[in-house]
Formats: sequence, C-alpha cells, structure tokens
Amino acid sequence: MSRTEVFTEEDVLNFLGNARHPASVREIASGLSLKHAARRVLASVLSRLKRQRLVEELRGGQYRLAGARPESRSETKATATPGSQAKPAKRDPNLLTGRLVAHRDGYGFVVPDSPRTDLDGDLFIPPDQLGDAMHGDRVVARIERRDTRHAPGSPARAEGRVVKVLGRAHPTVVGLFHYGHRSNFVTPYESRLHHEIVIPPGEELTPELLAKHKAEKLPKPQSLRLPELDGAVVNVEITRFPRAGVPATGRVVEVLGKPGEFGLDVEILIRKHHLPHRFPDDVLEQTRQAARPVGNAEREGRRDFRHLPIVTIDGETARDFDDAVYVERRPEGWHLQVHIADVAHYVARDSPLDREARLRGTSVYFPDRAVPMLPEELSNGMCSLNPHEDRLVTSVLLELDHHGEVKDAEFTPGVIRSAERMTYTAVNQVIEGDPVASSRYAALAGRFRDMRDLALILNARRTRRGSMDFDLPERVLTFDAEGRMTGIVRSERNIAHRLIEEFMLAANQAVANYLELRGVPSLHRVHEKPDPKKVLEFEELAHAFGYTLGVPGLSEKSITVRHGRVAAPGRTGRGAGARERPMVIKLPSSQNFQITPQHYQRLTQKIAGKAEERILSYLMLRSLKQARYAVEPLGHFALAFDQYTHFTSPIRRYPDLIVHRALKWALAHPDARPKQGSHPDGHAERKARREQSGAAHSDGGGGIGPYSQGELTAIAVESSEAERRADAAERELMDWKTAQFMEQHLSDEYDALVISVQKFGFFVELMEIFVEGLVPINRLQEEAGAHCLYRERDHAIVCGRGGHTRIWSLGDRVRVRAERIDPMRHRVEFALTT
Repeated sequence: MSRTEVFTEEDVLNFLGNARHPASVREIASGLSLKHAARRVLASVLSRLKRQRLVEELRGGQYRLAGARPESRSETKATATPGSQAKPAKRDPNLLTGRLVAHRDGYGFVVPDSPRTDLDGDLFIPPDQLGDAMHGDRVVARIERRDTRHAPGSPARAEGRVVKVLGRAHPTVVGLFHYGHRSNFVTPYESRLHHEIVIPPGEELTPELLAKHKAEKLPKPQSLRLPELDGAVVNVEITRFPRAGVPATGRVVEVLGKPGEFGLDVEILIRKHHLPHRFPDDVLEQTRQAARPVGNAEREGRRDFRHLPIVTIDGETARDFDDAVYVERRPEGWHLQVHIADVAHYVARDSPLDREARLRGTSVYFPDRAVPMLPEELSNGMCSLNPHEDRLVTSVLLELDHHGEVKDAEFTPGVIRSAERMTYTAVNQVIEGDPVASSRYAALAGRFRDMRDLALILNARRTRRGSMDFDLPERVLTFDAEGRMTGIVRSERNIAHRLIEEFMLAANQAVANYLELRGVPSLHRVHEKPDPKKVLEFEELAHAFGYTLGVPGLSEKSITVRHGRVAAPGRTGRGAGARERPMVIKLPSSQNFQITPQHYQRLTQKIAGKAEERILSYLMLRSLKQARYAVEPLGHFALAFDQYTHFTSPIRRYPDLIVHRALKWALAHPDARPKQGSHPDGHAERKARREQSGAAHSDGGGGIGPYSQGELTAIAVESSEAERRADAAERELMDWKTAQFMEQHLSDEYDALVISVQKFGFFVELMEIFVEGLVPINRLQEEAGAHCLYRERDHAIVCGRGGHTRIWSLGDRVRVRAERIDPMRHRVEFALTT
C-alpha cells in the first residue's frame, strides 16, 4: 500500500460525518482516494468500527455514523444542490436555528436566532439529545415535544434535539493538561464544555518545548512526561471536533503556567472568552504611522477651543480619556460643550487597524489589566485627551434653556488642549467645599459648581420624561502596594459621576436626533419594552413586599382548560389515588397592557431609602430586556428616549466610531437628503449620487451616508455580541477574585441579606463586604432538621411542616458562615449560623 493510500479510522469517521447520506464501501473508498489493497483494508476497518458501535450498517451495504438520524424531507430539500429546479421546500415549523447554551449538568437550551411566538422561553435539550454540539455552537434543532398544559395557540415550553452543528464557537479551548495511561488530555476550564480534548502523542509539544526536547535528547513523545507540562494550564487548538461519540482532539499551542500563579487568572479568561489580545504586525505598523503629534495640517479646518478651560473628568485609574467638557452659564440659559476624541481621524475605514477594532468590538477592563480595542499608542496616546496637549476632537455644542431643553445643537470638528486631568473624587471635593481641593483648583472651582447645577437641571428634565436610574452599586476590588487583594467594597457614585453621565447622555441624544433628522443611517443604542411575562413575574414579587407597578390590566387571571385534568396535590393522610381536578392555567389579564418607564420610575421613587430598595431594584433590572445595538431607532425604554446612540467613547467602543463616521459624513455633505422611493439595490442611482456628492464609499443601500443598511446590521450584531462577551469575562474575573479573597476568610461569620431564592437554595449579600454567595438547600435541611422545598408562588424556601416550619424569603436578614468555595463555579457557599 503506498503512502498516499494510508488512512485511519478517524479518516473514515470524518468522511461519514461530513456525508449528507449513508455511503457504500465504494463511495467511502472513492472519497478517501483509496485503491486496490486499501479497499480491502477499508472493509476490515468498517467492521471494527461497527463492533465499537461507532458506525452502523444499513440495508444495501450503506454505512453511517452510529446514532445519526436520517435527514427529514424538509432538511434534504433545503440542502439541494445549486441550480436544482426543485421547488423550495415548505419550511418545517419544528426546525429552528440558534445558539446552544449548555449547562454544566449536561443538558442545554437552544436560544433561537429569531424570536418564536410559539415558544415560552428557549428550547430545552436533554443531555442525550445534544449530539456532538458544544456550548456556544450555532445549531439546527428540532422541536420533539411541547408542553400541552398551555392553552391552544399560546406560547408553550418545548423539548427538542440538536440536528446539526452549523458553526463552532470554540476553535481553541483553555484547560488543564493531564498525562494519561493511554492518551493525554485537557480538561476545559469552561465547565459547560462536556468534552475532554484528547492530545495525541507529540501534539502536546509547543515549538518551545519541542526545541527543548531535541536539545536535551529527551525520550520519544509516547513516553515523555515533562514536569512543566503535567497539570499546567494550556491553550489547545481543536484539530477535530467530537463526532459520533469520538472525542475531540487537539494540539497544545500555549503553555500559560501552573494554577495559582500571579496573573494567570486573567490569561485564562482572555482565552476562555476568546478575547483578541495580540495586535497583528500590520496593525502596529499603521498605529506607529498614525500616532504623530498634532500639527498645523491637522488643525486646519477645525474650530479652535484651546483657549477655553476644558477638562476631562474620569476615575483615578483611567488611562484613556475619550471626553472633555466645558459649561458656561448664560443669561438665556446654558452653553454645554462635549468634546470627544476624533478617533475616526486616525483609524481609516477598512484599514488593518479598523478591521482589528471591529473584531474586538470593545475594550475589556479587568481590575489590574485592560485588553484595549486600539493599541496603546492611540488609546492612551494620540487619541486620549491628555492634559496640556493638543488633541483632535469632534465637538457637540448645545444651547439649553433654564429648564435644560435643547434650543440649538451644533456639531463641528475641533482641536482642544485639556486644562486639567480631573478625577471624580477631586471634582466632588471641590463641589463639596473641601478647602484643600478648592485651593488647588481655584481657577476651575466656579466651573465645577456650574456643571453641578446644569447636571441637576438635566437630570430633573429626564426624570420628568420618565427616565429610570437604579444606581445599583458594583464590586470594587482594593489592592495594596504589592498588588495583593485587600478587600471588596461597593462602588460609590458622587455628583461628579452624575454630571459627566448627564452631559454624555445629552451629547449622545443630540447626535442621534441629528442623524435621524438628516436621514443618515447609523447605529442606535436600543432598549426595547420588557416582555409582558417578565413584567408579571416582577409584579408578583413586588406584591410580596407590598408594592405594585400600578399598570392597568396587569393582574393575573386564571383560566380553566376545557377537558384538561390534573392530579390533585397530595395532602397529609391521602395517598396517590387522590381525585383529579380541572386544569387551571394563569395568564396576564392582557398581553397588550401598556407599560411605560414612568411605571418603573414611580416605584423606584417609592422604595428609595427603604430596606427593600436593593432587592426590588435588582429584580426590576432583571425584568427589563438587555440593551443592544440596532440600525432601527427603536427607542431606549429605560432612558425614556425616542432615539439614542453611543457617540462618546470611540476609543473603547466600535459602535461609537461608526457613529463618528456617520456624523462626519453628514457634516461634509450638508445638502444630502435621502431620495424618496429609491430602490435599495439601484446601482446606477448609487453611482450617480456618489459622483455628485464625492462620497468616499458607496452607501450600498439606496440611501445616504458612509454605510449601507446591511453593513450596519452586521456591525450591530457583532458589537452586541462583543459587548456581552466582554461583560461575561469581566464578571467572571470578579467572581474568581472574590472566591480567591474569601478562601482566606473561610469560617468567618457575617450578617447577610437574602437577595434571591431558587430551587437549590438562596443567595445572600454580605453586609460588611460586598460579596454574594449561595446557601445551598441541603445546608438548610441540616440546619432545620427537616425536608425543605421551594415555594414558587412567593419565592420562598419552606422547611418542615405543620407548626414546625421555617421559611426563608427575599429580604430576610440572616447570619451566615463562609463554608467552602465551589471550584467549578468559583462561587462562595455559606451555611446559616445558629
């Protein structure tokens, strides 16, 4: 047999896995380019795979992967070859595409790409129906059964199976490397990846280890055990994904270190969440060419603001300064200037730097490190509005009346020289009258007090319109001079935070209104109305505290299902033979009730300063949808804005850079207006308009502006996903750091507040330090000496029965002891103290 005809069992499995239909021995041999003797070997290989139950033989000598299901007629038609004259197949309502979210316990859910009105929530996938899909993969799933207890036509919970994997989410996996008896393997840090990665002999050697292996004349890879590799954290490139029960294989591309080493947690999470963290050479070269001091050529055509006492106000640890502000009190009202770094001047569209920024989507901030969207020469250098240095900006100039209403808005390219790099703490000290701070910043003290007054006016204006402000604290880690973690505290917001927030909101809204008025397509920051079911769930919880949103038609109603019967709940002294009773389902009295931001706002005002404020604010936030980016101006529910965008942070958010380019285009083409009735794909019209306006890029969509609708839609989806990815990585590192800190405080006791109740226990928030953790239900059973259950109607855990019950509910204050750290979830677990 020639070398070209050598094949393995893996080759056969891969061929069958990629085949759309069962294949004969001849078809397999042809697909693997086998001839003569190799075909006889193929027959024995197939027999061996049959005995291992990896493939199955069908009638007619056809083979397929074991467990693979025949494609449905609709699936077969959907994959017809191009040019086929067959009529399009009718869409199967039981098929859907979406992202698989796996659970560490083995099951998962498919989150549909598009909302399904027939589903109540996501599609549940049992452990034995996941197939070869991995957490995060994009899949095709089939609905196998639906919950029949719901009224006909209403959304119902459903269960299904994964039919096909469309795209893999994890080209690399970070985990712990282990030497094994038969093969080496890596255990992923992502506990929702249920597959270990097999590392064939020799594939564990990175180029550095391979060089050492050759230099020191170490044993062959099959018998080699390197101490620096055994138990090490490694990053693995998957060379073959799992298929038909055959585990995934991969090769080690990085050895990151041993668990517990300083800074390794950040390195793990960067790779676990697939955060791009190394800039390619062409990006760095472009950055070096772009990051040059501002000269006369760059200042030409820009409005000069360098004579004004413009300042930046940021946190103490901030290194990139996107925005600078200036306020002037005038007889007719107020003059507000918001100057934003002109990143678009340095990052040319479709350049290597732009493509890398789009890939990253956002900067990611960890407690002791940042993964920036732009290289530091730009993000902390020429784009950052550093004090006493000339910087290019795009400026928003607002004229406001005494009530904070915008009378006029102007947008212009400019140049500034920041007078001072201020911090929130220092500005707040000046406003509060601290003598030391007031003396140091005497020339600016009056400006800061004017800023405070205008911010309060703008905030009152937003409040009148129904804007919400939950003001929930965040975890802040404290460190000593050696970088050792010393505590976890609640973030504090003062008036300086609020004034910058108000000014940025005003600038973002002004830009959104201007672009919408001009008809220039751009990106919007949208926050849609909450789902009625979520609102109803919150209303039930609020009732337990004696509050209500006050929404007409929100009350729940019970409906008896005709011909529906369910078993009566068991009672003391009654057996399983209890009579059945009519099936009753509960629904909102109206799915079309009118929920407004004012309903939430009025409730936040009622609970302000109350003991239950923290819990209800958290629950209100959970009832709302997640904000995202979109092309359509869908409004911002929480802010009560008809249109809103992100414009003020182009150093760290890619959507802001897109909005800057749209605004620049609009300012450069003041007479451009969208044509009525233009065909979205009218090439002749686009070409004529481009020649007439001198636009650098085709709009591609029959409208005006630098981007087509299609481009903006893709960027909106990518940016929303990048934001969620960054949030998840930042949140998980906080959990890791919290677990590491609490590991030094096991057995310590704390006062705590019950903030969430689940079937498996309740979560508490400590009063002394800002730490959350779980009191598992099994610990409650030990404490109560009785069986415990979750009572859904009031979200409580009840232990015991009769006159010897103990109940734990939202808002209860308890005394807890730190017991253990869950190593998989990096979660603190507590027990109640007696």
